[in-house]
Amino acid sequence: MAEISAKLVMDLRKKSGAGIMDAKKALVASDGDMDKAMDYLREKGIAKAAKKSDRIAAEGLTEIAVDGNTAVVVELNSETDFVAASDPFKEELKDVTALIAANKPADVEAALQLPTANGTVNDDLISTTQKTGEKVSLRRFELVEKADGDNFGAYLHQGGRIAALVVLEGADEATAKDVAMHVAAINPEFMTREDVSQERLDHEKAIFTEETLNEGKPANIVEKIVEGRMNKFLSQICLADQDFVKDSDMTVAEYVASKGGKLKSFVRYEVGEGIEKKVTNLAEEISAQLNK
Repeated sequence: MAEISAKLVMDLRKKSGAGIMDAKKALVASDGDMDKAMDYLREKGIAKAAKKSDRIAAEGLTEIAVDGNTAVVVELNSETDFVAASDPFKEELKDVTALIAANKPADVEAALQLPTANGTVNDDLISTTQKTGEKVSLRRFELVEKADGDNFGAYLHQGGRIAALVVLEGADEATAKDVAMHVAAINPEFMTREDVSQERLDHEKAIFTEETLNEGKPANIVEKIVEGRMNKFLSQICLADQDFVKDSDMTVAEYVASKGGKLKSFVRYEVGEGIEKKVTNLAEEISAQLNK
């Protein structure tokens, strides 16, 4: 049996919203497996939804550039938010983003070799690192193409902490920007229900079925209840089915259709998602230095 540490219990409690004893019981039942423990809590009705808590923010900013029928979303990282707010960092971010949009490199490695006035993008990043005193790095980017009749919608939230880029078939740029603002705020996982894998659907259905049975619902209506919960779940994670933030009486797809358009694609970047950031105790750090 796996050792259930206090930290593991607290991590599950934070992720699920469950109480300490419920979290510990779930971990014991799942032999310390966090994902299985979350499923256990959901089946028991203790955790109603899996909250993402494994995304620890690194610092930096995102940027979007449009060059004709090409657009790009870029994330540039720094070690602190102080440097991310500095002029040298912001200038480098804009320059790199424009270069990537214009040259369409295949990946980050190719982007780093793009020529600049001072050598390459990599040379410029080294120069910015020297100016700011912190490592500045190009983490990722995504190029998006559109047809002549399509419209890009670009939106940066919190000064670039979150970037959203949307492509609509038809409609207009203002509508596309409205949808980009929605994507930034609500963070959909998929465009439509058809984009959700069968494995994910089967997994969620099994969880909802077990949860409904544990609530003591009559067997003859369990399937109907599960169907309703699946529909609600899909309407929460799929952009097309989500209630539009600026008018909850219609879905995003309905809003776009009312403007003569159709959803085609979206990209959403949030600074630092998926990056483990080292947490330090400043007081302990200073004390350790003084006692050397």
